[in-house]
Amino acid sequence: MELADRSVVVVGSGFGGLSTACYLADAGADVTVVEKNEQLGGRASVLERDGFRFDMGPSWYLMPDVFERFFGHFGRTPGDYYGLEHLDPHYQIFFKDGAPPDGAEPSSGRGPRDSDAVTITADREATKATFEEYEPGAGAALDAYLDEAEETYEIGMEHFVYEDRPRFRDYVDLDVFRHARGLTFLGSMQGHVEDYFDHPKLQQIMQYTLVFLGGSPKNTPALYNLMSHVDFNLGVHYPVENDDEDGASRGGMGVVVDGIAELGAELGVEYRTDAEVESVLGSAGNFRVETEDGVLRSDLVVSDADYAHTEQELLPPQSRQYDADYWESRTYAPSAFLLYLGVEGDVDPLEHHTLVLPPDWNDHFDGIFEDPQWPDDPAYYLCVPSETDETVAPEGHSNLFALVPVAPGLEDGPETRQRYRDLVLEDIAENTGVDLRDRIVVEERFCVSEFADRYNSTKGSALGLAHTLRQTGPLRPGHRSSEVPGLYFTGSFTTPGIGVPMCLISGQHTADAVLEDYGR
Repeated sequence: MELADRSVVVVGSGFGGLSTACYLADAGADVTVVEKNEQLGGRASVLERDGFRFDMGPSWYLMPDVFERFFGHFGRTPGDYYGLEHLDPHYQIFFKDGAPPDGAEPSSGRGPRDSDAVTITADREATKATFEEYEPGAGAALDAYLDEAEETYEIGMEHFVYEDRPRFRDYVDLDVFRHARGLTFLGSMQGHVEDYFDHPKLQQIMQYTLVFLGGSPKNTPALYNLMSHVDFNLGVHYPVENDDEDGASRGGMGVVVDGIAELGAELGVEYRTDAEVESVLGSAGNFRVETEDGVLRSDLVVSDADYAHTEQELLPPQSRQYDADYWESRTYAPSAFLLYLGVEGDVDPLEHHTLVLPPDWNDHFDGIFEDPQWPDDPAYYLCVPSETDETVAPEGHSNLFALVPVAPGLEDGPETRQRYRDLVLEDIAENTGVDLRDRIVVEERFCVSEFADRYNSTKGSALGLAHTLRQTGPLRPGHRSSEVPGLYFTGSFTTPGIGVPMCLISGQHTADAVLEDYGR
């Protein structure tokens, strides 16, 4: 099918919007992407300060097969736009209790006291040996768990992710039931992981990826055990620009944004930044998209902006599918307290990706989903791209950010931020042995308010709708508007959900819906 002579405005340039724009332009549409902020990429923005460059949002390049499939649709490969470095180790975990496995030698040189640190590498046998230190038989259990995760990934991706099933009736199919037998739909990730591992630290290792889905072990369906296949089997990568003449290869997720935007430009997509959309009026064949710097008219509109913001703020009341009570009743993924830090000297022994986890993280998750509050003993993530990429910091300096998942909607005034900033830096020093406090030369903070202001994010969520059982598959908001012909949605609120790879696939689903409705 083709969309020749159809004009489309895409509101927002996150990965969902950029992806949809490419598919629609490839089908012949005249596509214009309008972006509120000064750069493309949505939450995958880049912050540059005094020689430091930070990925402000996504920092893990996972599921390389999804990117290969995306570029392959257009007869390209990711390598036409950027390269990939396989990170080894994949990541490191510091456990705050400082207690190594029974009978194991404590880690030394890790901090002011002996601590328990685990490094996950690409070597499966080494990882199995690490698991065995914590629990006899855990190495074999890891093999069994990852075998199931791989099967879930292959079945789930092919039949329930790449193939959109937005309505319950789409599941009433013998072929669906045949494939679904290989999947675990019901139950939580907590219960599923407990079937394989008893030691709480091993359970944490298998569950930390739920942060990428905006959920907790208690509220995320067991189906998402597939993330362990992504982690352990497919590996963790770092994107870099293809080598230029001087050999300095700029890296980070911003490189991926640039690559997809370049592909879109080759297909005929026009981009407009610093153009916040104020309203979307009309319907198919006669849309009026009002922005700060003028009016765009189009046949069709796709919104990659926050779904709730689009409905509640950009559309007139008669054009909305859901009321305010609906959006208030949803479970939102966490927001985040972020510190972007430029630091003198090195930050050994931190790796490119480092996690710091308390002995019991239930209190932290409860403080996000059950009783919203700032966590006293947080679980958090440290990203240190300067361990891999010398271009992100001046010589003799390190670049890192600290990310603490927090409840969306929290008050985050100046006093709260300062108090929490001090708490996090002290916690890093105590539990990793890396004291940053007297070496910081660049510091920027980003929290609930900035997610709301910069990205029009509901309640300041960093990700959108969480992947709870009641917000998975056909229970997520649809790609088509049921009230406005010609209006579509893409991105993390829709299927298949949260995460950069999922948003790329969401773009294809949205484009397919447009083609089904208006293609020739």
